Formats: sequence, structure tokens, C-alpha cells
Amino acid sequence: MTIAVLGATGMVGSRVINEAGARGHQVIALSRKPAVENPAKSNVTPVAVDANNSHALREALAVSDSHGAADAVVLTVRTTPVDEEFLVGTTRTVLDFAAQLGIRVLVVGGAGALRSPDDRNLLVADNPAYVPAEIKAVAAAGVAQLRACQSHADADCVYLSPPALLEPGVRTGRYRRGTDTLLIGADGQSWISAEDLAVAVVDELETPGLDHLITVVHHGERPSA
Repeated sequence: MTIAVLGATGMVGSRVINEAGARGHQVIALSRKPAVENPAKSNVTPVAVDANNSHALREALAVSDSHGAADAVVLTVRTTPVDEEFLVGTTRTVLDFAAQLGIRVLVVGGAGALRSPDDRNLLVADNPAYVPAEIKAVAAAGVAQLRACQSHADADCVYLSPPALLEPGVRTGRYRRGTDTLLIGADGQSWISAEDLAVAVVDELETPGLDHLITVVHHGERPSA
């Protein structure tokens, strides 16, 4: 496949690029300030794109040098501090273009959009056990992003929520998959490495499931620091 990754230099985006590239896919690495191309990775093409420039974004998805239109786009955009309007607006723009071009979209969102494991009527975003007050705005933005995906009837889209904690780690290639409810690992932790999240992203692109909201968690014990 030809996979476009928007937010290519971020924690998740950079690892999705590595994972997809290692599996032999053509990767279009889209970011405002692209990383310098690694000559050893001939199937990864960095492209400078400002997500606020809708025309440039559409062109990047439609025509990517010699690769033609992308088969799928992975949206991994995040802002610090959180900017819900930008996040939702960019998501809608990508969904609009993808629907027109027949491109599948995988949005790496937030855990806040999931249901709490101990109370399915309570979103993680509204559960102080998982989301303290200082990050509530981040969780709320993720929920708004999911709603934007769900309200776009024409887009072929899946929203992937990470578990409660996502951080750099090691690639094991092993994880457990769920749907709309936060998963807890066998060790009682809701965690996954960014490397294994990237594995889940590319797995979903290669073998799409039927669910439009999915989540994952690490398999086995979390590695000790």
C-alpha cells in the first residue's frame, strides 16, 4: 500500500512510519517540518505540509510523486497546548478529502473517547480515576474528534483509541484488541508502547476489521523501567 501519515514527526507518527516502511509499504511522511529523508529507507518520502493549508493537504493525499494517490491515511496530529478547534477541523478536512478520493482513514485518537471499564455509561474523559482535571481538555478534544468521525457518513474511517497510558517503549508485536471500552492488561495497567500501537495501526490497515472504534492494550506484563 501507499500510506500517508499526517503528523509524521510525532511520537506515534514516526513509529507508524517505521513500522509501515519495515513491512514494505510506500510511506508518505507528512508534517510541517519533515525529517531529513533517510537514504536507507527508499520507501519513505518526507513531504512538507501545513495541516492548515487544505489545498496543499489534498494535493499531498491525491498525488505523491510517483506513488499516485494514497491507499490510506493515518492521522496522528496533536497540539500542545491542546487546540480542539484545530484538531476537529483537520480531522474533518482529511475525512472530506479521503471520501472524495476513496482513501481509507485511520485516526489515532485519545483514550477519553472510550467507555470506562467499570461503568460503561461513563466515558473515560469524564472519569477522574483516569483523567485528572489538568488533562480534561485533552480528553475532551479526543471525544470531539471521535464525534467528527462518527458524523461523517461518507468516510471510510476507523478511530483507534490508545489505552490510558501511551509512551515510548519497545516493540513486542503483541497486544490485545478491543472496541469501545478501555482495556486493562493482565497486570492491572492500561498501557501500551508507542511501538506496539504502531503495530496495531499497520495491522488494521493491512487487515481491516468491521469496527469503526477500536482500542488496544499491551499483552502480558509491562516491561519494568
